[in-house]
Amino acid sequence: MDSRANGGDFRNNQYSKQMIIDIKNIDGRKRIVIENIKPQIDNGQFPIKRVIGESVSVTADIFADGHNILSAAVLYRHKSDNNWQQVPMRLIVNDEWAASFQVTQTGYYYYTVCGWLDSDKSSMTQYLPEFPLYVNRTKALFSTWYEFFPRSFGNFKDCEKILPEIRKMGFDVVYLPPIHPIGETKRKGKNNSVLCCSGDLGSPWAIGSAHGGHKTVEPQLGTLDDFQHFVLHAKELEMEVALDLAFQCSPDHPYVKEHPQWFKWRPDNTIQFAENPPKKYEDIVPFNFETDDWQNLWLELKSIVMFWIQHGISIFRVDNPHTKPFAFWQWLLSEIKNEYPETIFLSEAFTRPKLMQRLAKIGFDQSYTYFTWRNTKYEIQQYLTELTQTETAEYMRPNFWPNTPDILPQYLQFGSRAAFIIRLILAATLSSNYGIYGPAYELCVSEAIYDKEEYLNAEKYELKKWDTNQKGNIKSVIERINRCRNENNALQFTRNVQILNIENDMIIAFIKTTEDFSNIIVTAINIDPYHKQVGTINLPLEKFAMKETSLYMLNDLLSSDKYIRQGRRIHIELDPNIMPAHIFKLQKLLKRENDFDYFM
Repeated sequence: MDSRANGGDFRNNQYSKQMIIDIKNIDGRKRIVIENIKPQIDNGQFPIKRVIGESVSVTADIFADGHNILSAAVLYRHKSDNNWQQVPMRLIVNDEWAASFQVTQTGYYYYTVCGWLDSDKSSMTQYLPEFPLYVNRTKALFSTWYEFFPRSFGNFKDCEKILPEIRKMGFDVVYLPPIHPIGETKRKGKNNSVLCCSGDLGSPWAIGSAHGGHKTVEPQLGTLDDFQHFVLHAKELEMEVALDLAFQCSPDHPYVKEHPQWFKWRPDNTIQFAENPPKKYEDIVPFNFETDDWQNLWLELKSIVMFWIQHGISIFRVDNPHTKPFAFWQWLLSEIKNEYPETIFLSEAFTRPKLMQRLAKIGFDQSYTYFTWRNTKYEIQQYLTELTQTETAEYMRPNFWPNTPDILPQYLQFGSRAAFIIRLILAATLSSNYGIYGPAYELCVSEAIYDKEEYLNAEKYELKKWDTNQKGNIKSVIERINRCRNENNALQFTRNVQILNIENDMIIAFIKTTEDFSNIIVTAINIDPYHKQVGTINLPLEKFAMKETSLYMLNDLLSSDKYIRQGRRIHIELDPNIMPAHIFKLQKLLKRENDFDYFM
């Protein structure tokens, strides 16, 4: 019988044609296999993210034929370095190896894995491609944002007067909506009305008028020098000013006349206004990124960012980035960060999950999320798992916002004062980055347009005379919560959250710790804004090298009450009309004989 009938000649076997190997191209010394390297995003197409001082824990499956003894290492270098640094890997289990390295400067790093046989140094194998890593300053990981409309407080000189109060509440980023001249054409009236009455100021996002465009300050707010003085005063108070980066124009923007090719025009020679379904923005015209003159458009938009960086801004909240091309953002963010690695970009993209994630992959340092609409315990815990325990955590840094000038969620509309405190505590303790649209949140403003998640008489279209000291404000609660964040390192990270078991669907309980367990925070939040809820938390004492017999203190950072406890079970009662949460700092309390060293 011809052996070829049973596949003896593999070159003629239909099941083996894809396995034909050209022996001339085989390197007989390559006896080591390196695969399944983590972390990495899309086989190195996009960088993972860290901040200065964080570690990168690398794992890989590494093995060789035969019974040879293997060694392996992680190689890493900063973009500015020519030489690799090496960290030995250790065998964990079943051919999985691991090692960690720490990043110490901003910018791009590269890392990879190599392995070799101890008996044969020439067997060195290095995995290709090298994987990218982008390192931000720590503000990208831990920041507390406060948004307000300057025009409601007067001009920039007037706004300087409220900065100390914002700082006192514990915020370190002051975020301003667009500060540029506002167009007249199709200007919106109150409550987003298409009818504009005399005295209506319009939306700050309708950028551009006869006074100038994106590199100009609205005259009613003051001059560019006034703005720079405002920025400097904020820095003196240890705060940074974040500007809104909205790449769109009013029909009155100078760009429309100077560069009509950058916009879309209808057959009747009228300019096409913006839409973000189901919303329409008749007062705004979008850039046409498909223009033949796209290179000049891109360069001009880059120059806007550069202009404000040169005037003291290093944080930008980017409006609707999902309506512009990925390629543009990838180019722009890379260009800016290569020259100014301290710059931070927050993506305001309420859009489909994969689109939101893509924006994070291509370079945005922080991201708006769906936290705003996660209300039940199950929804919150599932979303938190996605953000912290999947690949998403390697490239997407969440920034939790309970409200924005555009969005007043139903939970806040109907949950009363307690709802505002609950959502504030959730945002501030679950995420290391969070923000609020400030004055409205301080005063628990809940009046909405009927059947919509939009503020009634929204400040986006009119002036407000805020008195944040009036009865019912939650400023003291905000201050207390931000003090918890600023004084406890465990709350300055997001990925370290661990959900705790508690048999009550209205209470969320979790812990956050530092790596060395020097700071242990136990948080329990009643998400029912109407009723008292009770439950029992089960603490993972073994995680902290504690026993059931160990005594410890729970210091409630919200009430300043202290409790001495023993064992893993903690019974809690949370009344939303008093305080809907505990934020406990757990401290080991008493020493015993075997905790001491005796000397002769």
